Amino acid sequence: MSGLIRSVEYRRDHVLILDQTKLPHRTKWLRCETVDQVREAIRALKVRGAPAIGMAAAFGLSVWARRFDTPSLTVFWDELEKQREYLASSRPTAVNLFWAMNRVVGAAKRAKDVGEARCLIEKEALFIQEEDESVCRSIGEHALSLLHDGDSVLTICNAGGIATARYGTALAPLHLAKERGWKLSAFACETRPLLQGARLTTWELQQAGVDVTLITDGMAAHTMRTKNIAAVIVGCDRVAANGDTANKIGTFGLALIARQLGIPFYVAAPLSTVDLDTPTGDDIPIEERSPDEVTRISDRLIAPEGTNVYNPAFDVTPAEYITAIITEKGIVRGNYPEGLARLKTNGERNASVTTPGT
Repeated sequence: MSGLIRSVEYRRDHVLILDQTKLPHRTKWLRCETVDQVREAIRALKVRGAPAIGMAAAFGLSVWARRFDTPSLTVFWDELEKQREYLASSRPTAVNLFWAMNRVVGAAKRAKDVGEARCLIEKEALFIQEEDESVCRSIGEHALSLLHDGDSVLTICNAGGIATARYGTALAPLHLAKERGWKLSAFACETRPLLQGARLTTWELQQAGVDVTLITDGMAAHTMRTKNIAAVIVGCDRVAANGDTANKIGTFGLALIARQLGIPFYVAAPLSTVDLDTPTGDDIPIEERSPDEVTRISDRLIAPEGTNVYNPAFDVTPAEYITAIITEKGIVRGNYPEGLARLKTNGERNASVTTPGT
């Protein structure tokens, strides 16, 4: 696909990660040869986006497995568990991080010796990446069924190709529309405090030749009311069993505005982000980050020294404000607990699910 690059690449003895903190001014790749380096890349948002974080962690475990030398399968399994827990401490909100590592650890537990364990970890990590690309394309196909040629959509943060294996989630319909010759356009909220919308979404869509207009977060309500926005479409880092979703801070506000203006609010979410063990959004841990992210821009102080700061990285949008959740296996509306559980557990494919309670 023209104009869209992978942000995470596996090279067996290292993981190559696109440093998204340097975009859009510099394209820098990080060579991560240790779990420590992968963890720091995740913690510092050099790799970000729930699926990309999961892939980076899975590949990090594979690199570790190739280097860890022991003849004992039990020792290997025990140390693998420690490495998983260490990586898991990097970001608490995105469930894909734990989901991906659980898959590769589960694959290793099927091995009969250490050599087979290494092979199974690598195979599973590569399959997660391959699977994610297919998942994102399917999400884009379902999302396009809700849109029309010529529509404008509004989004926040970056839920695009550089946050996934390819295509993205919320941005997938824009990329697929471009392939088909549709003229979809986007309004991208800048996404304070780290400006992922300004730095990453605008950069990615410009690379792909998609019409994109940047706005500040405070302009969202006015833009939605005056620019004929057909839909708000966002990604997410975790979906609770009841349909509540956690996404970048500012998302809940967009849902409230969309409800007031009668604009559909869609969440694009791979089923790997659906966590049936988390009952509601109140049970999702919300990461709080450094005050410097708010008081500084590019290391330049913009607030008085010592200012008190509250800096949650995510907020939770209650299910009642979500028009539909778009997954790779279909579109869920209405009774989210029933619809999400059905898609998550019974393997239905490519069929919209509309459950009572819309």
